[in-house]
Amino acid sequence: MLFNLTKPVLHRMDPETAHGLTLKGLQTGLMPSCAHGQNDARLKTTLWGRTFQNPLGLAAGFDKNAQVITPMLSMGFGFVEVGTVTPKPQDGNPRPRVFRDGSHQAVINRMGFPNDGLDVFRRNIENFLKTTPRPQGVVGINIGMNKGQEEPAVDYCMLVHALGNYADYLTINISSPNTPGLRNLQSRENLLPLLESILNERAKSCASNNPPVLVKLAPDLDDTQLEEVADNLLQSGVDGVILTNTTLARPDFLPESFAKETGGLSGKPLTQKSTQIIRKFYALTEGKLPIIGAGGVSSAQDAYEKIKAGASLVQLYSALVFQGPALVTNIVKELPILLEKDDYSHISKAVGQSA
Repeated sequence: MLFNLTKPVLHRMDPETAHGLTLKGLQTGLMPSCAHGQNDARLKTTLWGRTFQNPLGLAAGFDKNAQVITPMLSMGFGFVEVGTVTPKPQDGNPRPRVFRDGSHQAVINRMGFPNDGLDVFRRNIENFLKTTPRPQGVVGINIGMNKGQEEPAVDYCMLVHALGNYADYLTINISSPNTPGLRNLQSRENLLPLLESILNERAKSCASNNPPVLVKLAPDLDDTQLEEVADNLLQSGVDGVILTNTTLARPDFLPESFAKETGGLSGKPLTQKSTQIIRKFYALTEGKLPIIGAGGVSSAQDAYEKIKAGASLVQLYSALVFQGPALVTNIVKELPILLEKDDYSHISKAVGQSA
C-alpha cells in the first residue's frame, strides 16, 4: 500500500510539512477510494434528518480549508468535518507546533486555528458542491473565532451567516486549548448568550437549510463543570455535542521530551478519557442530546466503546497519521462483527448500552 511506502519518509519530516504533502497527494488523486456499496446496512444512521452511510467520520483539523472533501469521503468515511475556519485568514502559532510520539500513537499540537479564512473556505466548499459525481456523505463545518476577537459572537455569527447554507451541520469550536480565552466560552455566563446569538443567526440566515448546531467540548472538564455544561446545552436548544477535543493532560507514560511540549494532546492516550466523558455526559442528559464521540479512536473496538458509552457517531484524525487510510475500511468492516457478537441488529441499538 502507498501509505506503508511513504510513511517512513513522511515521519522523518516535520509533522506539519508531512501533512501538507499528504493534502497535496489527496488533491492529485494519489489515495485509494472505498466504494460506499461496501457499507453494511446495519451501520446506516439517520440523525438530524441527515443520513450517514456509516457512523465513522473525519474530525476537524485534518482539512482546515475544505480542500479534500471528495477524496476523504471516497476513502470510506460516512461523514467529514472541515475547518476550523475563522472569518479572517490567520497564521496561527509559531512553528514548530505539531509533535508526534509514534511509540504511543500520540500527537501534540498548538496550531492556533491557522487557516486561509472565510473567502477561500467558501470558494472551496462551493467547488466541492459542484463536483460530479459527488461522493455520498455528510459534510460538517467547524467554525471558530479569530485570535484577539473580544466579541466572539461576532465571528461565530458571521460564519453561520456565510456558511450555514453549505453545511449538513455546524460545529461551534469553543474547546481548542490553543486560542487564548476560547475555553472560557464553556462557562455558563459566556456559553448561553453565545449560543443564543448563534441560534438566532441560524434562524435568520439558514431557514432553508436549518443546519444542526453542535458544540465541541474539552475533555478536561471536571464532574461539576460537565454537569453544568450539560444542563446549559439542554437549555440552549443546540442539536448535539462533540466529545471531545484535545486534552491538556499529560499521562506519566509519555516520554518527557514529548510531554513537555505545550498544546493539546490527541491520539491513543486520550481514548479512555474521552470515552468516560461521553459516558458521563450521556447519563447526565439521559441521551437527549446526540453525541459525536472523538478522541483516540484507532480501532473498531475504540469506536464501538464510544458508541456503547453514548455516541451515535464517532470521529478520528490522529490515528490516520500512524495507520493510514486502511484504518477507515477496517473499522467500517469490523463494526458489524462487533454488533453480531453483542446480538444487536443495528448500530443504533448499541448506543448508550454501557452508560
